[in-house]
Amino acid sequence: MTPARLIATFGGCGLFPRAPGTVGSLAALLVGLPLLKRPRMLVCAAMAATLVGWWATARAGEGEDHSWIVIDEVAGMWIALLACLPDSHQDEAATKATHRLLWPIVAFGLFRLFDITKPGPIGALDRRHDAIGVMGDDVLAGFASAGCVRVLRKIWTCGNKTVSK
Repeated sequence: MTPARLIATFGGCGLFPRAPGTVGSLAALLVGLPLLKRPRMLVCAAMAATLVGWWATARAGEGEDHSWIVIDEVAGMWIALLACLPDSHQDEAATKATHRLLWPIVAFGLFRLFDITKPGPIGALDRRHDAIGVMGDDVLAGFASAGCVRVLRKIWTCGNKTVSK
């Protein structure tokens, strides 16, 4: 296996026979969870997956979005996870219990929703037949997911403040 194909398949996750995009996203979630404790590392990982993924996709997939290419899901999932980072020390204490997994699972679900349905500009990028389109639609899906998670967390926090008063 060439280095480009190894990267594009995220170490072979994309070769799973059923739902390789979901398998790649789930693998990214599992690798990304420990990185939530190291925010700079998660940011760097998301940027590296995007840039190296663009290179690998252009080389291994010749710009086409083959089902075995899942590095785009990895980049998008790690971008979505950025919205799960604690806001403050108070929020960090709250995330130690059930919320530690709640928001990453919500981010995963939203990311898969946006990646599969491809609304608006996500779909427009998906229709490109080059590495920018392959990576770009998932990067945008990651940002859309992150935005939704931030809004949901804000609503959750406001709701919990109202209940505790």
